[in-house]
Amino acid sequence: MSDDLTARADERLQAALTETGARDPRDACRALLRELKGQDEAAYPRLVSRWRSGVIEPLGRGEGDPLSLWLEFGVELAATLHPGRPMVVDTQGTATPLEGSPEWNTLVLHLPDDPRHRAIPVVLPPAPSAAQQATMDLLVEGRLSLEGA
Repeated sequence: MSDDLTARADERLQAALTETGARDPRDACRALLRELKGQDEAAYPRLVSRWRSGVIEPLGRGEGDPLSLWLEFGVELAATLHPGRPMVVDTQGTATPLEGSPEWNTLVLHLPDDPRHRAIPVVLPPAPSAAQQATMDLLVEGRLSLEGA
């Protein structure tokens, strides 16, 4: 993969982040890839290849929506770590199954089927609402949060 292709992909993502105010998904995906590498060495190269072919190459060629491609990759990565389902949590705290590309002020969590695993944040809103923060505190961090506490 050429450095020019990667640079163009990064430029397109940065433009989308600037335009929408969305959070950069790359750090979360890197952390999930590191976890995957330690957990399932066979799946790691497959997901790295998927990142190249499904995110970097199309973006570098000027194809696809940067945030949607990163979302698809994040959802696939989380599901590879722990089978489950992605859910969208709106600013009021209402959760619905992920369908298409959500607004970028919503929270997207992957809820593993196995209750021993905590939720995996796939998309974090730029400024989580109180309801979204409480959802993350409970499902991702495993703690209750009390407003004003």
